Amino acid sequence: MLKKTDKNKVRQRRHARVRRKISGTSTCPRLNVFRSNKHIHCQIIDDTCGKTLVACSSVEMKMENGSNIEAATAVGTELAKRALAKDIDTVVFDRGGYIYHGRVKAVADAARAAGLKF
Repeated sequence: MLKKTDKNKVRQRRHARVRRKISGTSTCPRLNVFRSNKHIHCQIIDDTCGKTLVACSSVEMKMENGSNIEAATAVGTELAKRALAKDIDTVVFDRGGYIYHGRVKAVADAARAAGLKF
């Protein structure tokens, strides 16, 4: 007999496993990605003091369609610009339990192209 599990619960378990190993510091904060059906959200977080240093989302940027790769690319570029303005140039990437593919990969590639190192 197969158990039916919620996809989001499986993702959250995967994310918890990854978070045991990945932690953001003040010198190298964590770039977290959250992907919903309609939008994409990114934050740069310092886990030592529990503060969000920089955040950006497709909701905030008022995108017509926030659930495509073009929106993810724009969010990644904007996040990198905001981070560089606050003298954050090196981060550790936290994919949030999602597969490194599609919108998550687009955010990472855009942030790298805009100047963030990870």
